[in-house]
Amino acid sequence: MTGTHSSPPPAPAPRPPLVTRPLLLRFVSGLAASTSFFLLLSVVPGYAAVGAGASGGGGGGGRAGLATGALMLATVVGELATPALVNRYGYRVLLAVGLFLLGAPALALPLSGALGWIVAVCLLRGLGFAFTVVAGGALTASLIPAERRGEGLALVGVVSGVPSLVALPLGTWTAAHAGYGVVFTAAGVVALAAIASVPGLPDRIRSTGPAVGVTEGLRTAELRRPAVVFAATAVAAGIVVTFLPLAVPAAAGGVVALALFVQPAAATLARWFAGRLGDRHGPARLVLPGLLLSAAGTLVMVLTGSPVAVVAGAGIFGIGFGVAQNATLTLMYARVPTAGYGAVSALWNFAYDAGMGAGAVAFGWLAAATGYPWAFALTAAAMLTAAVPARRDRSAAARTGPGGTDAPVSASAPQQ
Repeated sequence: MTGTHSSPPPAPAPRPPLVTRPLLLRFVSGLAASTSFFLLLSVVPGYAAVGAGASGGGGGGGRAGLATGALMLATVVGELATPALVNRYGYRVLLAVGLFLLGAPALALPLSGALGWIVAVCLLRGLGFAFTVVAGGALTASLIPAERRGEGLALVGVVSGVPSLVALPLGTWTAAHAGYGVVFTAAGVVALAAIASVPGLPDRIRSTGPAVGVTEGLRTAELRRPAVVFAATAVAAGIVVTFLPLAVPAAAGGVVALALFVQPAAATLARWFAGRLGDRHGPARLVLPGLLLSAAGTLVMVLTGSPVAVVAGAGIFGIGFGVAQNATLTLMYARVPTAGYGAVSALWNFAYDAGMGAGAVAFGWLAAATGYPWAFALTAAAMLTAAVPARRDRSAAARTGPGGTDAPVSASAPQQ
C-alpha cells in the first residue's frame, strides 16, 4: 500500500509594510499643521470676543462664532480648489504654501484685537489649512497599501489626533496663564519650521483609473452619502471647541480643559479601533453607530452646569466622531481609483470644515436666542436627520458584498 502525501498549504503572503520613510516624513508636516491649527482653534474665538469688546465691538458668542466661521469658510473654499492646484503645481508646493499661511498670519494676530483683523487672519489660516489637509491627505492615502487602508488611515488619525489631544487644551491653558501672544507665537513657529520637511516628500503620485473631479464626487451618491453623514457629526465638533469654554460656568474652567482633552482622546482611540474593525468587517456598518453616538454625546452636554455631564458628553461625542471619521474616509477612498484620491480628500475635508463652520455660526445665533442648553439639544436633534443617508448607504453597501464598499466610482458611474 502506498501512502499519500499532501503538501502543506502555501504560506500567506506577507503584509506590505505600513510605515515607510515617505510616510514618516509626511507625518512631520501633518503634525505641524494640526498642532498649529488646534493650538488656536479654541483660543482665537475667545480672543475675538475679548478683543472686539475692548475695541468697542461688544464681543460675545456671535463674534466668537464668526471667527471660527471665517476660518472654516476659507478652509472649505480652499479645499475645493486644492485638487486642481495640486495637478498644476504638485504636492510639495501646496504643502509648503499651506504651512506658510498657517504660520505667518498667526504671528500677526497679537498686532490687533479688532474683529476685522482677526477675521482676515482666520481667512488666511483657513486657506493654508485647506492646502495642507487636502494635498497632504491625498498624498498620505497614496502611501498606504490598499489592503491595509483602514488600519493605515487609523494610524494617520492617531498621529493627527495627538495635536488635537494635546494642543487643543494646551492652547486654552497657555492663553489663560501666559497670554495670547505666547500661544500665537508657538502656533506660528511650529508651522513655519515644518516647511523644511517638505522637499523630502514625493511631488507627484502614480495614479490609476479615470479621474474623479470634486463636482462629479458631489453628484455621486456613493461619495455624497458618507460625506453628508460626516458633516453632520462635524457640526458638533465646531460647537464643542468654540462654545464649550463659553457655555460652561467660568468657575469650572478646569472642566473645560478636561473636556477638550477627553474629546480628542476618545476620538483618536475610537478612530484606531474603527480602522482595524473596518478592515475586517467592512467600514459601512460603522457609519450609523458613529453618527448616533455623536448625537448622544451632544445631547448629554445640555447639562452645562454639571462637570460630570460635560466631560462625559465630550467623551461620548469623541467616540462617535472618531468612528465616523475613520469609517466615512475609508469608505470614500475605497470607492474611487487612485486618480480620485484628491477629490475624496477635498470632499471629506469639505464636509469636516463646512460642518464645523456652519455649526459654529448657527450655534452662536441659536444660543443667543435660546441659551446654551436648548442650543445643544436642538443641535443633537438636527444631527439625527443624517441617519437617513446613513441607513441608505449601509443598505446599498450591504448589497455589494461582505466588504461593505461599493464598486469604485468611475466617470460613468450611475448617479442616484
